[in-house]
Amino acid sequence: MDTLEIVSRLNKSDVDNATLEALRITTDRLCSEYPFMPSEQLLIEGRQWLKRVVDLHSKSLTLAQHREVLALSGWLALLVGCVEYDTGARHAAESTRRAALSLASEADHAEVAGWGHEMRAWFALTTGDYRGVIAAAQAGAQVAPHHSVAVQLAAQEAKAWARLGDRRQVEVALDRGRRLLEGMPHPDNLDHHFVVDPAKFDFYAMDCYRLVGEDRLAHTLAGEVLRAGTDFDGTERSPMRNAEARVTLGVTAARSGDLEQALIHGERALQGPRQSVPSLIMTSRELAAVVRDRYSTEPAAQDYLTHLRDLGKAAPGFLPT
Repeated sequence: MDTLEIVSRLNKSDVDNATLEALRITTDRLCSEYPFMPSEQLLIEGRQWLKRVVDLHSKSLTLAQHREVLALSGWLALLVGCVEYDTGARHAAESTRRAALSLASEADHAEVAGWGHEMRAWFALTTGDYRGVIAAAQAGAQVAPHHSVAVQLAAQEAKAWARLGDRRQVEVALDRGRRLLEGMPHPDNLDHHFVVDPAKFDFYAMDCYRLVGEDRLAHTLAGEVLRAGTDFDGTERSPMRNAEARVTLGVTAARSGDLEQALIHGERALQGPRQSVPSLIMTSRELAAVVRDRYSTEPAAQDYLTHLRDLGKAAPGFLPT
């Protein structure tokens, strides 16, 4: 069904299973467009569909349909909350995340609840609350231990341990995530934001190894992230992941003494058309710390640092300066 037909069906007094199936497909489509659709457009569409689905609660629904509508509302709320956070709307994103958790509780939907906790871990990571990341990751793993979100929760925990400087706990969390991933079927739709596949796990491991100083391994994983996130014609399927992979290449280049390559990668990371501003600021500041420490007198380094400060002004409060 096209949008007009779905909307016309939603305006009826009752809802049939074909309409719900069309809503499932629409929700999956929106979640699959997260990596590349302009954030403003995705936010508008996501909010419109969320309102339409929420409005179904006033219709005549069977018990099964009611739970399905709650679950679809939860998925759309998760998506909207992620995009809100990407664009710097931190408080709106937290409100939407809590709404998703409430919907998950009402629908008794463990997977939606698990992703609600994963979002809390992500928010905490980008604001420097690393103990909060670990708490959220462990809470989510208790709620949804058999869903793919448990893999990402383990990865978020590993990222927090890396920033706390505990290498042993990093490996423990990454090993747990790998074992969980190996026991799950390969996803049918790799573009869907709320699934985890080996390439996505490599992306998280890359971040951890960059933080603990395993430059060779981080460099290799960054190359894999870029390969998986780029089509054969050069089109970027995962521009946000690719941006952080370029930051990693920048960090490893800077540590090896190649300022020119470090700044090339660092600047390109800041130029992506689709950005998760909090995450990009967090990782770029790690590159900035290396540049500032080793090349503070270089004019090119100063230009990069100025560019990064300007970006940070667009989303204040995500990390302490």
